[in-house]
Amino acid sequence: MHTSLAQSPGARVGLSIAVATGLYGVSFGALSVASGLTVWQTQALSLLLFSGGSQFAFIGVIAGGGTPVAAASAAALLGIRNAVYGMQMNVLLHPRGWRRFAAAHVTIDESLATSTGQSDPVEQKRGFWVAGVGIFVLWNLFTLVGSLAGDALGDPKRWGLDGAAVAAFLALLWPRLRSREAGAIAVACALATVLTVPFVPPGIPILVAAVVAGLIGWFGYRSGPDGEGLEPDIDPYPGEPGRAASS
Repeated sequence: MHTSLAQSPGARVGLSIAVATGLYGVSFGALSVASGLTVWQTQALSLLLFSGGSQFAFIGVIAGGGTPVAAASAAALLGIRNAVYGMQMNVLLHPRGWRRFAAAHVTIDESLATSTGQSDPVEQKRGFWVAGVGIFVLWNLFTLVGSLAGDALGDPKRWGLDGAAVAAFLALLWPRLRSREAGAIAVACALATVLTVPFVPPGIPILVAAVVAGLIGWFGYRSGPDGEGLEPDIDPYPGEPGRAASS
């Protein structure tokens, strides 16, 4: 029995995330023009780079007087995570032909989280494509609005746009914090972010938090709950129920 897009939980979540994140493009467009980039340069960043964290890192370095090479390096550093996301999404979606290139371009934090938040494989695909394509369209549209409006918008914080992306991430994150371990990892990452914000360029704290989460996950996997390495759960006697338990 097929579920229509209107009834699809993956599509509904993806659309809500697309709207919340896409609106934040107004803030990027206004800040980019205020940093000295032209409307066309700003639009090119959203069309070709299409990674909010990397884009804000780029214009942050430019606004701080950094060189284009330094700005591109900061953006590329943050963009590494999308390559990791791409490997995971390739396993989940198995895209073929032109869809592989499209999927690679719209694989971002929000599309990954929307997809992996669904348990049904069909809903995983729907959530990924609705969130990814939806954000791409709306992000670029509102980037153009923000860059054209420019100074007329004033400080983006006055409109609450600086909190839109945060709200979207919290909506995706909250249902996952059901265990004590997940909550502890979230607290550790938040603490790492807060401590590094005053000392590193914009956009880097989120990368630090990702490294912290990765290290906790890696050592947790290696040690296991009892401090011993985790072993694969493989039955050494397939086809003979009860023998493995009695041996």
